[in-house]
Amino acid sequence: MSKTLIFDADDTLWENNALLERVIEDFMDWVNHPTLDRSQVRAVLDEIETANAVTHGYGAKMLLRSLHDCFERLQKRPAEPAERAAIDNLAAALTRIAIEPIPGVHETLAELGTRYDLLLLTKGDHDEQQRKIDASRLAHHFNHIHIVPEKNKDTYTALIEQHGLDPDHTWMIGNSPRSDIRPARAAGMNAVFIPNQHTWALEHDEVPKDDERVLTVATFPELLDHFI
Repeated sequence: MSKTLIFDADDTLWENNALLERVIEDFMDWVNHPTLDRSQVRAVLDEIETANAVTHGYGAKMLLRSLHDCFERLQKRPAEPAERAAIDNLAAALTRIAIEPIPGVHETLAELGTRYDLLLLTKGDHDEQQRKIDASRLAHHFNHIHIVPEKNKDTYTALIEQHGLDPDHTWMIGNSPRSDIRPARAAGMNAVFIPNQHTWALEHDEVPKDDERVLTVATFPELLDHFI
């Protein structure tokens, strides 16, 4: 039975949240709240993002909505047209930034693709994620690409059924304990955790301890040490 390797995209194949964090830092500089410090402003924004992710999904569009909501909550009034334009301009930087794969990703995928079936599974706004996939020039490495609104146990179970995968010989590889590791394991797959210091706070969770079907590697190229 051949193995199937399923890869996360954002912050696994390329840096993503670090770019969002730059926008948030610029937003906090611009707001320059007179009574709240940066950690307090960030706590307000995190609360808003948590709620918005449930109804509006993930990515740059959700962040932009959250920045507008955060401004109105902090200022206790609607934003004026010039203020809305300033916030829009901060977030617009996300569409202008080039997508660069993390070092070693191209070469590692090329080698793994000679031995295993590779799939890509990413969540978020479909058009936004497709733009990043196209810009990364990594699509040719994958037999199938899936862009989904959420990654939970049901997502992985559906993927298993759609492609007739054997969970015992299938590995989910990603940086998010919440979206990549825990739900994949709940669906019966194996998992590889690749920590990223820029992982979004809302994706943090405990990686299952003492689980022999969860492997942790420090860098993407280290996959070649385990999948030979």
